[in-house]
Amino acid sequence: MNKVNFDREMTAIMQSFGGERKKLLLHACCAPCSSACLERLKDHFDIKLFFYNPNIEDEEYKKRKAELIRLAKETGWAEICECSHDTEEFYSAVQGLEGCPEGGARCAACFKLRLERTAERAKELGADYFATTLTISPLKDAALINATGYAAGEKYGVKWLPSDFKKHDGYLRSLQLSKEYNLYRQNYCGCIFSLST
Repeated sequence: MNKVNFDREMTAIMQSFGGERKKLLLHACCAPCSSACLERLKDHFDIKLFFYNPNIEDEEYKKRKAELIRLAKETGWAEICECSHDTEEFYSAVQGLEGCPEGGARCAACFKLRLERTAERAKELGADYFATTLTISPLKDAALINATGYAAGEKYGVKWLPSDFKKHDGYLRSLQLSKEYNLYRQNYCGCIFSLST
């Protein structure tokens, strides 16, 4: 079975625009991960950041959101799209999966929840595409995330922008930009269960 090169697919899609800018709703997990993704996308899209992360508890959520807003303002690379923060949505989605190891079924359910909500909002906003910053992490399965994104796009009738932002030293670039903008960097995904598994 051939491995899909999601980075190549994304590049081909962006090249097909012929210089025309498209509208993108980008699900953002945090400012550090968003930084390198935004740098890569900003010349092709008018970007709105969607900080929908009910997996993150309140205090951590507030810190990450404040940093994302600051990054967006300081760079001018994107606008923030407001959304709800209801942790019960996450707990409901992962019920029975609390003890699963990191990267397992609990994470898959969490990706599904967040990407479906992003697709739904992208449809509401009339975005041309939606995507996520999650594929920049070396700890996240890009194939799973892209499969989940494609399924969410089909469900809501909006185009998924495939990605594997860790390519081209994307994760390293996020570290460099985090240092440049003095961004708060967390040491876990944000889910309370990830701290204990």
